[in-house]
Amino acid sequence: MAGLDKMTRQILEEAKAAADAKIEDATARAEEIISQANEEAARTSESISRKSEAEVANYRERVLSSIDLQKRTKILSAKQELIGEILEKSYASLSGMEAGKYFDMLLKLLDKYVLPQEGEIYFSFADLKRMPKGYEAEVKKAAEARGGSLKVSEVGRNIENGFVLAYGGIEENCTLRAMFDEKRERLSDKVRELLFA
Repeated sequence: MAGLDKMTRQILEEAKAAADAKIEDATARAEEIISQANEEAARTSESISRKSEAEVANYRERVLSSIDLQKRTKILSAKQELIGEILEKSYASLSGMEAGKYFDMLLKLLDKYVLPQEGEIYFSFADLKRMPKGYEAEVKKAAEARGGSLKVSEVGRNIENGFVLAYGGIEENCTLRAMFDEKRERLSDKVRELLFA
């Protein structure tokens, strides 16, 4: 029986040695897989971290750009509002001129728009009432200097200030508001230059 025990022991030892070798091999392989997995996880983590940092930087840049755009838009809006207020104050200043200066200014304006034709000039109801004596003669003289003739209408127009020229059914609006609106862009540019140069 001693031979059988010896053989059994030898088989068990060989089986144990084979099992130990397989366990050792499996442990080494598992450690290698774990090591590779850790390396892959570290690379993935680093890649995700870089991507997150890039996304955060990109988002921050977009937010800063948006804030800058809003700031510039608000500044531009404030400048435009200020320019608009200055133009309106200028308009009010012209509208509220003392009568003598106001009608002198209208003569200068008439000199630019009068045509070498026969026509009629219309003033506002308020301007007809406060028109200086002899002003009609000055209007006629200004028209004649350009080779035309103008009759001052006794009928007032529903305009705030300035005048309307009528030549054969065609009217030229020479109210101060129309002049301001026509030259608004150029006037705005001049005010912008003075204020923000």
